[in-house]
Amino acid sequence: MLEIELIKEKLTHIPLQPLQQKFDRHAAVAMLLRNNNQRTEVLFIRRAEDDRDPWSGDLGFPGGKIEEQDESPRAAAERETCEEIGYRLNDENYLGQNNDLIGAYLSVHISCFIYQVEHDVPFKLNDEVVDLFWVPLQTLLDPPRNQQLTFFYRGKSRSHPAIKLDEWSDRPLWGITYRLLDNFLNLFDLSFTYPERR
Repeated sequence: MLEIELIKEKLTHIPLQPLQQKFDRHAAVAMLLRNNNQRTEVLFIRRAEDDRDPWSGDLGFPGGKIEEQDESPRAAAERETCEEIGYRLNDENYLGQNNDLIGAYLSVHISCFIYQVEHDVPFKLNDEVVDLFWVPLQTLLDPPRNQQLTFFYRGKSRSHPAIKLDEWSDRPLWGITYRLLDNFLNLFDLSFTYPERR
């Protein structure tokens, strides 16, 4: 499976594909990885329920809107991570950047930056986050977990590829975070296996 040194090497040499369109909003998130018992794991947060938040209650990565005081999208991802889970990222943690994405339903440009967490650290969640947990990357690729799910979102019934993570959350992994992870895995010739791809 993917080792963090391999991930860092790949991210160093993969050219990013810039987005040409302009969007109403630009947000940045941090994908945190760690090595645990020779398995690479990724950190997910569960967002608090909030009617003003389009991702209310969803699983995702720490992050949020880029503010005027942020020097760059990466600086915004690091600031948001510190605010939301109380962990300060720096150059020593940094592995590289994933390709940017656009929202499927919202006019938003998402940048994703990837970091390594070297050891167990105490996290301190703010009121925007209700939970966090680590999941092995190999678990995310498990075919039985990869399903086409139908659920109610933004006033409509929708069907999307998603990953069931019942041991950790009653919410599936789907949407932008799912797509960011899929882009990341594609760099290593891996992909999720939802029913249409089987």
